[in-house]
Amino acid sequence: MYQVDLNSDLGESFGRYTIGMDEKIIPLISSANIACGYHASDPVVMLESIARTKEAGIKIGAHPGLPDLMGFGRRNMAISPEEAKAYTLYQISALGGMCQANGMRLQHVKPHGALYNMAAKDYALSLAICEAIRDYDPEIIVMGLSGSEMIRAAKDCGLKAASEVFADRGYEEDGTLVNRRKEGAMITDEGEAIARVIRMVKEGVVTAVTGKDIPIQADSVCVHGDGEKALLFVEKIRKVLTENDVQICPLADIIGLNDML
Repeated sequence: MYQVDLNSDLGESFGRYTIGMDEKIIPLISSANIACGYHASDPVVMLESIARTKEAGIKIGAHPGLPDLMGFGRRNMAISPEEAKAYTLYQISALGGMCQANGMRLQHVKPHGALYNMAAKDYALSLAICEAIRDYDPEIIVMGLSGSEMIRAAKDCGLKAASEVFADRGYEEDGTLVNRRKEGAMITDEGEAIARVIRMVKEGVVTAVTGKDIPIQADSVCVHGDGEKALLFVEKIRKVLTENDVQICPLADIIGLNDML
């Protein structure tokens, strides 16, 4: 039987502003990436998110981003590795402390948005992020884009690494995601998106925008809960994965840390 994790970004509301449909996506996933206050969220939302995931029995991961609330952490910033390490340590310490106070612990760390994409191609930036994670807790799993510099840096730091794939995104031949401004960036056909996920999980390949099949490791699939259509898609992908002998389980089980968590 094959295994894969389903992860989603949660806790991205802020003050009086509600973003996402967290209460509906939580029952459909196995791992949650909770925003830590830089690109989104606030202390109250962070605590609420921890409570919801704890009640549902979902594993928690930190989702640190760039300090850019206005841009939702999706705009590139010129930061040094030293700053990246400090930003990451600051955010995971905040969420991790809240988890500890609620009898939970961090399963993984997945950078958000621009920080995720920048680190995927920048080894020095990835290494700094991974050093922050290792300094906080060397047992935490690092989640990064499959085949990226983040995965390489995590392994170099002696950390467990989980390779993430995307159901609704196009891939370049080098394994990076197609820029959202380019044609082929988004996979809009649900059937095609689900078929691609099945192939990534069971065969370890995905078809790039050029039409060439490229190797890919799929430990976790990123799904979204920011609308009714997105939620229906997650329900479909869960159903089809199960029908194709793919067990949905948290990263800790897949990476081999289930005895520790």
